[in-house]
Amino acid sequence: MDIPRKSQTTKRNIKRAVYSLLTIGAVAAITVGVSRLKPAAPSVDPSTVLFDTVKKGQMLRQVRGLGTLVPEEIRWVPAMTQGRVERRLAKPGDVVGADTVLMELDNPEIKQAALDAESQWRGAKADLASLKVQCEKKVLDQRSTAASVGADYRSAKLQYEVNESLGQQGLMSKLLVNLSKIKAEDLKNRDNIEAERLSITADEIKNQVAAQEERVSQLEQAAKLKRTQVEQLKVRSGISGVLQLVQAEVGQQVTAGQNLARVADPKRLKAELKIAETQVKDILIGQPVSVDTRNGVIPGKVIRIDPSVQNGTRTVDAELTGDLPKGAVADLSVEGTIELERLDDIMFVGRPVMGQENSTIGLFKVEPDGINAVRVQVRLGKSSVATVEIKDGLQIGDKVILSDMKTYDSTDRIRLK
Repeated sequence: MDIPRKSQTTKRNIKRAVYSLLTIGAVAAITVGVSRLKPAAPSVDPSTVLFDTVKKGQMLRQVRGLGTLVPEEIRWVPAMTQGRVERRLAKPGDVVGADTVLMELDNPEIKQAALDAESQWRGAKADLASLKVQCEKKVLDQRSTAASVGADYRSAKLQYEVNESLGQQGLMSKLLVNLSKIKAEDLKNRDNIEAERLSITADEIKNQVAAQEERVSQLEQAAKLKRTQVEQLKVRSGISGVLQLVQAEVGQQVTAGQNLARVADPKRLKAELKIAETQVKDILIGQPVSVDTRNGVIPGKVIRIDPSVQNGTRTVDAELTGDLPKGAVADLSVEGTIELERLDDIMFVGRPVMGQENSTIGLFKVEPDGINAVRVQVRLGKSSVATVEIKDGLQIGDKVILSDMKTYDSTDRIRLK
């Protein structure tokens, strides 16, 4: 019968304890070593990000905005008088002239008032003609009376002169001489009175005729006004162009001043561009503009900057100085690029996604090995549509990532593979 030895069991237990201690020590050492290692840089596929290289030279500063083509001259055609739409003679899209009748209105009251005014004017003209005839007759009668009294006065004067001569010769009594003198003086006074009466009559007639002529003139103007109102029942375009809109239907009652149609000149268009309010500060009147219609680029210049802000943008109007390409019509969506200035001999790079003018941002700069990229702080200057000035943090020839790297904000190093 075998008897187990106690010494061998003890040795086996000791070995197990030693191995356990060694294992625990190794695990602890590995854990400490791993904890002291830096985390591995995250990997980025180079084909998914945008790169650019820092350059030095001339940078063209531009701002860009979307907008539409609008007519330079838009005319709303209002109803000049109240009435009911009788006929519509034109449709949107029709080419119209300044005298083209767009629609006809009907208003019996205005037509009757025009007839009444015309009748009153004609009656006043007839009264004026009759008054002139009566006045001429009155003047002639007064002239006849004045002429008769004048003749009597001259005859009495001659008779007095004869009698006075005979009286001086003693051939006529003094009484007859005095009587002839009194008669001559009386006729002289009557002659003066008739002459004055003739002058007053002429002035009176002149005033009467002038008053009647003024009345005729007033009635004539009233008649013209009524005729104009009747003519205005024919709604005309007012300008040459294309009829864009008609806002009245046959049978509809319209009021004076109500807009009935809109006409625009399709050959004279301008671009209304919506520019972010933060980018408008450097835009000036007269700066060159390129307007892209998707079917051609039209040159132009800035002619107006809207002082008000709407939805974070301001409206900039651009006059189009080049020929319009085919398909350029009102309300066409366009993209406009305004040239602000040309900056010479500066460092610049493509504009990062999050790069704002005159700010400091973090960009990943590709290291010379082309595999790793490290985050650097870059101070930006003036910006353009696609480029931005580099003030500090980069050198000529540095290659940087322009894409949005928010996902890697927690690390300062990435690996490109």
